[in-house]
Amino acid sequence: MLEEIIRERKKKLARLRDAGVDPYPARCVHPSEPIGDLLTDFAARQDARRSVCVAGRVRAARDQGKIIFLDLEDFSGKIQIILREEETERFLLWRETVDAGDLILACGIPLTTKRGEKSIAAATVAMLAKALRPLPSDFYGLEDTETRLRQRYLDAILNKETRTLFVQKAVFWNAFRQFLEEKKFMAVEMPILEATPGGAEAEPFVTHHNALDEDFYLRISLEIALKKALVGGFERVYEIGRIFRNEGIDAEHLQDYTQLEFYWAYADYRDLMGLVQKMYRFVIKETFGTLERPWKEQVIDWGKEWAMIDYCSIFAQKNNNLHPVRATEDDLKKRAQELGIEIPFGAARGRVIDLIFKKTVRPTLIQPCFLVDPPATIEPLAKRKEGNLDVVERFQVVACGTELGKGFSEANDPDDQRERFEEQMKLRATGDKEAQMLDEDFLEALEYGMPPTAGFGLSERLFAVLAGKPVRETVFFPSMKRRK
Repeated sequence: MLEEIIRERKKKLARLRDAGVDPYPARCVHPSEPIGDLLTDFAARQDARRSVCVAGRVRAARDQGKIIFLDLEDFSGKIQIILREEETERFLLWRETVDAGDLILACGIPLTTKRGEKSIAAATVAMLAKALRPLPSDFYGLEDTETRLRQRYLDAILNKETRTLFVQKAVFWNAFRQFLEEKKFMAVEMPILEATPGGAEAEPFVTHHNALDEDFYLRISLEIALKKALVGGFERVYEIGRIFRNEGIDAEHLQDYTQLEFYWAYADYRDLMGLVQKMYRFVIKETFGTLERPWKEQVIDWGKEWAMIDYCSIFAQKNNNLHPVRATEDDLKKRAQELGIEIPFGAARGRVIDLIFKKTVRPTLIQPCFLVDPPATIEPLAKRKEGNLDVVERFQVVACGTELGKGFSEANDPDDQRERFEEQMKLRATGDKEAQMLDEDFLEALEYGMPPTAGFGLSERLFAVLAGKPVRETVFFPSMKRRK
C-alpha cells in the first residue's frame, strides 16, 4: 500500500516537472507573514483586500470539482486555502498534483467563508517541496513511542503539544543565559574531547584522534576545564553544552545530553544556595508562566521557601539510625542487601552510601529542598566542611524524588585534591569504571592557585521533570538502536 502511494506521488512529481515546475525550487517568494500573525489581524487584512502570501504544509486537501479546499499549516497556525478554477492560475495542475504533506506557497486575498472559516482565496500557488510519503493520519497519529522518538519530525508535524514542548525548552535554556548574563557571568566553550575525563563519576565514551594518534574521551562533565579558567583569572564563567556518559537508559538518564555548569570565584556554597533558588524561580516562571507545576497527583510549589535538610541526619533517620559517616562498611553493605540493592563489583563505601540514599531517602523528598553536607567519600571535588572534615560543603537541589541540580564549595587545596584522586584511582583498580581518574594537568593548575569558588551544575533532567515527561521525550532525536 505504501509503495503504491509513493509510486503515485512520483508520477505527480514527474507531472510537475513536465509542466515546467521545479518541485524543489532553490528560491521562492517569501511568505509575507506567519499564518498566526495573519489570523490575529484577520479582520483588518480582509477589509484591506490586499494580497497576502503564506507558506506551510498541506494538512488536508478536499477536491470538490471546480474548487479545492486546502488546510495549510505553518509553525504558528493553520488557515484554509481556497483554489477556484476561474481564479487560481494553473488550477488543473494543482488539482492533479497537490497532496496532503506537500509544502506550498499560496498568495491571494483573505476572506471569511459563509461558514465563518478564515481563508485565503489563492490566485497563485507554488510548490516548495513535494512530499513522496504520506503523513500518518491525524486520527491514528503516532501511538508507538519508539516511532515517535525515532521520527520526531512526524511527531512534531502531527502533535502541537510536541512543538510547544520544544519551544518551552528553548525558553528554558535562554532564561538561564539571561539570568547568568545579568549576574555578570561570562559564557565560554570548552573542549568536548579530553585526555582525562573528570568532574563526575561516570563511564566515558572513548574515541581516537587520528591526527594526534591518541585516544581521547568525550567529556562527562564541564567542570574541570571551567575551573582551569578560574585559575586563569576569569571569575564568573558558565557553559551550556553537551556531555556524554556511557551509562544505562531510563526515564531520567541519557547518554548524551545538555548540561549547565557555572563557577563563581570568591563565593561558597552558602552564597550559591541563595543565587540558585532565585535562578530556578526565574527560569521556571519564564518557561511555564507559573511556579506551580503538576507532578503525578501533587503540585510542586517552587515559590515556597525551600527546606534545608542535612544529608547525614535524614540518612540515619531513614535507615535505622545508620549514620553514613560513622557506620562500618560491613553495616552499610548489610543494609544494602536488606533493601535488595545490587552492589557493583569493586564499589567502595561512598558508592554504597549513595545507592542506599537513592533507595531510601531521595524518593521521599517531593517539594523543593536543599540537601546539604554529605560524606566526603561521595564527592571528591568538593571542599571539606570546616570543623567536620568527614563531610563536604555540597548541596543538591532535590524535588519530585530526584536530584535536579548540585553545587558545592570547590576543593582548591592541590594536596587534598591529589589524595582524593588517588583514592578514586584505587577504586578504578578494583574494577569501578565510574571512579574518577587522577588528572595531573588539573592538579598542576591548582598548584598555581584557584580562588575560593562555588560551582553549580544541572542537566536537562530538570526540564523533563518540570514538563512531566521522561527525559528521552524532551530531546529531538534521542539515541536509538539501529533498525534491522
